[in-house]
Amino acid sequence: MPPAPDPLAGLREALRLSPDNLPLRLHLAQSLSELGRHAEAELELREALAANPQSAEIKLRLATNYLRQEKASQAMVIVEDLVEQRDPPAAAYVLYARLLLREGDVPGAVAQYKLGLEIDEAVADADLGEQLGVGPDHEDGEVFEGRVRASQESGGSDFDPEIERPATTFADVGGMSEVKEEIGIKILYPLQHPEMYEAYGKSIGGGILMYGPPGCGKTYLARATAGEIGAGFISVGISDVLEMWTGQSERNLHELFAYARQNTPCVLFFDEVDALGGRRSDMNSGSGRQLINQFLAEMDGVEFSNEGVLVLAATNAPWHVDPAFRRPGRFDQVLFVPPPDAAARAEVLDIHLRGKPQESIDLQPLAKRTEGFSGADMKAIVDMTIEAKLREAMKAGQRLPITNKDLMAAVKKMKPTTREWFSTARNYALYSNQGGVYDAVLKYLKLQ
Repeated sequence: MPPAPDPLAGLREALRLSPDNLPLRLHLAQSLSELGRHAEAELELREALAANPQSAEIKLRLATNYLRQEKASQAMVIVEDLVEQRDPPAAAYVLYARLLLREGDVPGAVAQYKLGLEIDEAVADADLGEQLGVGPDHEDGEVFEGRVRASQESGGSDFDPEIERPATTFADVGGMSEVKEEIGIKILYPLQHPEMYEAYGKSIGGGILMYGPPGCGKTYLARATAGEIGAGFISVGISDVLEMWTGQSERNLHELFAYARQNTPCVLFFDEVDALGGRRSDMNSGSGRQLINQFLAEMDGVEFSNEGVLVLAATNAPWHVDPAFRRPGRFDQVLFVPPPDAAARAEVLDIHLRGKPQESIDLQPLAKRTEGFSGADMKAIVDMTIEAKLREAMKAGQRLPITNKDLMAAVKKMKPTTREWFSTARNYALYSNQGGVYDAVLKYLKLQ
């Protein structure tokens, strides 16, 4: 049965003929979002922003797109920049409020939401207003220091962590030999050779913080770590911990660690950890600081032993993580996860091309032409190639094999999404590199 035609094929063709047509590109991005194809919409919005870097409208659309993909950190970076500019759109404040609420900063969310309403009441969001206690049905003062509508009783938690047994191992992860070695010394070897570590009085456990540009495999590597040793794996997202009720987030976090302790060996993985463990000096609310203190206490194992609990965390913004997390016994190992090298990029292409009609593809030239591309970028190249080939195949009425020429055409249209991250990381590595935390970034950029 032939594949269903792409409903946006005509729109894409029009954009191909008129690549500088901004309204047309934004219309395509909106159409992709409405179809739930948010990753493709992101590519179009990035292309639009590259051509119009000062456009508040495009930045807002991209931030919204990130939030839909659960990329809250990237969305926050854009929104924080937007609200600091002159005359930001009212919708930016509403989106900022939504992001702050996800982080548990209810007072901050209320303040930003009200700012948005003062600029334009048309941006009011009934559901968000109800959550924050802001609107015609609520009196001022109902929200204070994280106590949302204090007159209500906070219900019980539906929190229920799930434990996985990943089949993925390091053999499935291309490249990253240095990162794998560090994880091996810190996490794998103690479990594989417990008698050796016991002889030296070294306990089994501890934490590693992985950082780097988005789309470079931090989450995949964490899952492979658990699979390598047959350990349980608990993936923790922001929404798994944060609650609007005061004290509930701390209870959720405690339950996570308690569950991991009951199922050792267990890898506890925190994605976007900067949202849970941001700098306390940057926080205005007491509830955010309390959550970080709880996080630190759980990692220290003050009341309960963390023997056999292996804590991994990932962030795209390590400069936003509270420095206290890097003390011995916590995330005392901070690892840079760079974009894949040429061999790993070729491997990613090979994985995503498997099972597709193809004709004598040589991956090496493609790998050389994609320096700095993330693993997600490499997947996008294959997706873009397949879409173009599908259009050709539909017109020809038969299957047509993918060739090097097709892939190279997609490569020429793509730019590495890691550039934006490195432009920010470079500044921190050069001017805020206390203790050499970002030396690996300087080495990668050939600045050291």
